[in-house]
This record gives sequence, C-alpha cells and structure tokens, in this order.
Amino acid sequence: MFLVAVAGILALILFLGIISVNFLWTGENKKRLSKIIVNINLLMILIIFGGFLLRKFIPNSVVEILGSVATVFLLTQLICGVLVVIALIVRKFHKPTPYNEERRKALKCGLIYPLMGLAVSLYGNRIERLKIVDNFFNIPIKNLPPELNGFTIAQISDVHLGAYFSLERLEQLLERIAVAKPDILAITGDIFDDNSLNDAAIKLVDSYCDRFKYGIYYCHGNHEHFRGIQHIEEQLAKTKIHWLENESANVISNLYIAGVDYPPAAPVMKSGGRGEKDELFYNQMKSYLEQSLKNIPYDSNVILLAHHPEFFDYAIPKNIPLTLTGHTHGAQVWGLHLLEVFKYTRGMYQNDNCYCYVHSGCGSWFCFRLFTPPEVAYFTLNVQ
Repeated sequence: MFLVAVAGILALILFLGIISVNFLWTGENKKRLSKIIVNINLLMILIIFGGFLLRKFIPNSVVEILGSVATVFLLTQLICGVLVVIALIVRKFHKPTPYNEERRKALKCGLIYPLMGLAVSLYGNRIERLKIVDNFFNIPIKNLPPELNGFTIAQISDVHLGAYFSLERLEQLLERIAVAKPDILAITGDIFDDNSLNDAAIKLVDSYCDRFKYGIYYCHGNHEHFRGIQHIEEQLAKTKIHWLENESANVISNLYIAGVDYPPAAPVMKSGGRGEKDELFYNQMKSYLEQSLKNIPYDSNVILLAHHPEFFDYAIPKNIPLTLTGHTHGAQVWGLHLLEVFKYTRGMYQNDNCYCYVHSGCGSWFCFRLFTPPEVAYFTLNVQ
C-alpha cells in the first residue's frame, strides 16, 4: 500500500509537470521542455530510490543534499502544476476580456507559476523543516495530588536520526529542552534510526538523564525495530533511560508512566477494522496496554507513552488522563486528513477526561514541511 501510494504521487507529479509545460509554453519550446521534464523526473526518482537503497554506503551529508534537491524539484513541479490546474479551472468559467492566447503563454507570465512553487518548496525544505517550535498545554486531571500540580512533561518524537537529523542537532535539541527545566522528558519512539549513529545517540540521551528532575522515559517506535532492536535494547539497558516496554514506572506520589511497544501487526496506513491483520493489531494493542498497567495501583494517575496513536482508543476505557504518541509526523503538510492515512493525525484529542496528543515529530519522512513544523510539546498537569 505504501509503495503504491508513493508511485501514485510520483506519477501525479509527472502528469502535472506535463500539464504545466503544455499550459505555459508553445511550439518547439513545449516539446523540448516536455522531454526535459520527463528526463529530470526519472533522474530525481532514481536519486530518491538509489539514495534509499545505498544509504549505508553514502555519507549522510550527501544523502541530505541529494534528498533536498530531489524534494525541492518534485515539489516545485507539484505546486506549479496545482496552480496551473487552478488557473485552467478559473479560465474555464471566467475568460478575461479581451482574451489573448499569446499573452497568456508568454514566458514572463508563465514563470510566475514555477517561481511560486520554488519559493514554497525552498521554504518548506530549508526553513520550516529545520525550525523546531515549542507548544504548551495544560492538562486538568481529577484527583491529582496537590504536590503534582504544575508537574511538567516535555515530549519529543520521531527524530529519525540520520541524514535529515544529525547527532549534533539531537544534542542541540536536548540542551534546549533541558534549559526549559521540565520535570521529565518523554520520548515516544523513532529516534534511534541509523545504525552508524544509534550507539552514540543512546549515550548522548543517557548523558542528559540527570538534567531532568525525574529523568527521561522512552518507548520504542516502529523504526527501532527496523534498526536491530536487540542491539538497541542491549545498549539501553546500560543507561539511566527509563525504557518502558509494556511496563510502568512510578515517578512520584501516585504518578506513573506506562510505556508500550510498537505492535508488529500495526498497518502502515489507517486500520480498517475488518481484516484479520486489523484484529491482530487490536489484540496486540490491548495486550500491550494491559501488561503495562498490571502493577499500577487502581487510584493512580497514569501517563501513557505509545508510538502509535490508536492506543488512545484503549486508554479511554482505562481512564488514562494523558496519552502521548507520535508516528504520524502530523502529516508534515498542513496536518490534514486528506487521505485518512491515520485515525489520529496531529495535535490534541479529547474524550471526556482523557487526552491524547499526537506529536508532529522532530524529524521528517521526506525533507519538507509546510504549516506543520517540528516541535517540542510541553504538558503541565493541573488539579481539575
């Protein structure tokens, strides 16, 4: 499904590129540019898939440059194509008077569309993707002990260490959060995503444990399972990081942090609720959550760490006041549910007294973000 979706998007971009050429240019220029557009698209696709397959043999700095070039070109073409389609629709229903075909296709006018696409692409790649914002939330909790009023949790997720997020950037991020002095740092998976950097990253995160009053709490994401989970766990076991795999830890008073693993049966896209795999996914989520809660006293306040947002559906019947998740990257573009890829995509969700936050991520699937910047989320617990 994922590969089919990617192939469909690339085909759409190529199609929009051809439409743009036909709309903006005439004669021999149109034929020549059509061939150029097709050839460059094939080259960009080769760079994307070649870089992915050969990433172990190519320096991360080179992968980042190639990925950025390919992303900017393809998105410039996509945005230009969308603008051209809008222009065609407008012209269908409202033709300018007087109407001048040659003037419409003049190069000086036609350049507006690709230049706008290039500007948006460069902004998303070089500015928004690299600018992490802070978001703050107050979480009212019934029966919260007075000593926990004002307790603050910082959350990061989906760093995706590697070509698009260096070890140096991770250190800067941790230092930034430590200076803000939250009581704990919660990491909801997909951070250790590069075998050449994972050991150093684990040591780096460990070195910051004492900078937070009650330490650092972590649960696995799906990408840790792709990067040699056994070795990652062996290294985590040597640290002060509170690694929670279907278990819990008492923080202070009656406050517990529970953490669940990423279910291997989780679908890449939104679960449909009908098939055998969906049923297995639901059963795994329920089982993992039950395991994580089994040693927690009944009257405790629980914060659940889960990489996959759909754990929220099982946290609600358990009256868990706050569930922190990631995985979706907030869709990276507007945080919209355009394709309903995930049931919960971005931001805060509430069901009675239960809250779930879907983190937008600190890293990226592809090196572009638009109106969905990477973030550090802060949650302050308050007596309801």
